[in-house]
Amino acid sequence: MDKITIQNLEVFARHGVFPEENTLGQKFTVTTALYTDTRKAGRTDDLTASIHYGEICQKIEQYLTAHTFKLLERAAESLAEMLLLETPRLHKVQIEIKKPWAPIGLPLETVSVTIEREWHTAYIALGSNMGDKEQYLRQAVKALDHTPYCKVAKVSSFLVTEPYGVTDQDDFLNGCLMLRTLLTPRELLDVLHKIEQEAGRERIIRWGPRTLDLDIIFYDDLIIEEDDLCIPHADMHRRDFVLKPLLEIAPYKHHPCSRRTVQELCQELCLPE
Repeated sequence: MDKITIQNLEVFARHGVFPEENTLGQKFTVTTALYTDTRKAGRTDDLTASIHYGEICQKIEQYLTAHTFKLLERAAESLAEMLLLETPRLHKVQIEIKKPWAPIGLPLETVSVTIEREWHTAYIALGSNMGDKEQYLRQAVKALDHTPYCKVAKVSSFLVTEPYGVTDQDDFLNGCLMLRTLLTPRELLDVLHKIEQEAGRERIIRWGPRTLDLDIIFYDDLIIEEDDLCIPHADMHRRDFVLKPLLEIAPYKHHPCSRRTVQELCQELCLPE
């Protein structure tokens, strides 16, 4: 990924934990690295194919002067979110905010906070076998697309599948979606649980009937093994109701553990392409 760097942009703003800092203000300096693909701009000399660093400087200055934060951490986080949400073609941003002469009662030149934030790609499996199944799935897609810091990029068709685990229940309607998000895996999991609860999901019997089931299948190429969060989903390679809709929207996505593509996992499970 290519990088455009803005070094030490000076901004007069009002950030700090002391009331006088919020009223009097002081100078801050901001260094920003913008990660994007500059290939087209480099070959065509077309500014619209890149990121206009002059406009970014204006956005940074306007944002930091229009808001007041106690912590540099909050200022950097909020600024990164704004840039990622409002700047086309921006994949990742690194921000350092420096505060010269911070009032700590000791001589120091500057204190700074540096963060790096980016868009992530997650694949979410959807399922329902109670009530209006299709409506539950479509409501879940809409809820995710309207969740702050989330954008639904692709949605598979929905398919009817036999129940897994506990077979004495109604057939499921299953699907899968691709999500672009600024949320961490843990934050995303909390969002999925909230959407399930709003759909009346009750966790009573494992693999039992449910109005809505939402699972994180992949999150970038991340591997997480925690008590309540496993990414990639532990059983996804054995579940046709996950692989079939996933094959439709991401056939060449690699499983980060086995390095097999979704297409290859389907072939191993003897699923028709």
